[in-house]
Amino acid sequence: MATLHLLGTGAAISDPHRTTTMLAVSDGASTVAIDCGGDAIQRLLAAGLDLATLDALIITHEHPDHVSGFPLFMEKIWLAGRTAPLPICGIAPALSQARRCFDTFDTSGWDLPEQDWREVKHAENASVLETDHWRITASPGKHPVPVVGLRIESVATGGVVAYSCDTEPVPEIACLAHEADILVHEANGEGKGHSSMVQAAEVATEAQAERLLLVHLPPGDKQADLTAAQRIFAHTELGEEEGRYSF
Repeated sequence: MATLHLLGTGAAISDPHRTTTMLAVSDGASTVAIDCGGDAIQRLLAAGLDLATLDALIITHEHPDHVSGFPLFMEKIWLAGRTAPLPICGIAPALSQARRCFDTFDTSGWDLPEQDWREVKHAENASVLETDHWRITASPGKHPVPVVGLRIESVATGGVVAYSCDTEPVPEIACLAHEADILVHEANGEGKGHSSMVQAAEVATEAQAERLLLVHLPPGDKQADLTAAQRIFAHTELGEEEGRYSF
C-alpha cells in the first residue's frame, strides 16, 4: 500500500495547529519527502515513518516556507544514524537556496551524509526520480519564483498523487494531475502566484482527478470558500495536519 502523508498543510502564516506545507509518500519500504520549510523530520517521525526508508528529498522552490528547514533536516538524519548519501532533487534555484541555507552553519566537525544534488529540468513532464518504488515527474507552475508541481506514481499500486505546489491555475498543472487519485492543491487565496479553493476545484475538474485535498491554507474561517469549491468539485476536502491518505 502507498500512503500520502500531509506533514504540514499551512501557508507561510496559518492557523495555530498548522505548520508549513510539507508532504511525504511512503510504501513502507521507501519514503520520499517533499519540501522542508518546517521541521520535516519531526513530522516524519510523528507519522511513524522509519527514517531508514528515506530515499530522497524533493524541494519544489526557493521560498523559505519550503526550504528553510533544510539544515535541520540534514542534522537530524545524521543524528538518527544515516550514513548513506541523500538524493536531493529540485530545479536549480531551489537547490541553490538549500545550499545557501546549509552553508550558513559551520558543520565542518560533523560527519554528515553526503548531499547527492540532482537537478531537475524546469520543463513540462521533467523526470525527478525513478526507482523500483516511485516514478516522479515535474512541471512548472506560475509563482513569483520558479516552481514545479509533482506527479508521483506508486510502482506497486499504480496509484497517482499530484501536487500543485505554489501556483496560479495553469494548464501544465492540470495536465500533470490528469486522472490522479489524489490532487493536493494549494489554496492560499486568489492572487499573484497563488490559487483560491474555487480555482483549485476547477483544476481538479479539468484534470479529472478523483479527490482534491487543499493545502497551503491561510489562517481564518474556511467554510464558505470550501462550500463554494465543493459545488464545483464535490470530492474537495481541507487537508488534515498529519493526515494519511492511501493511493
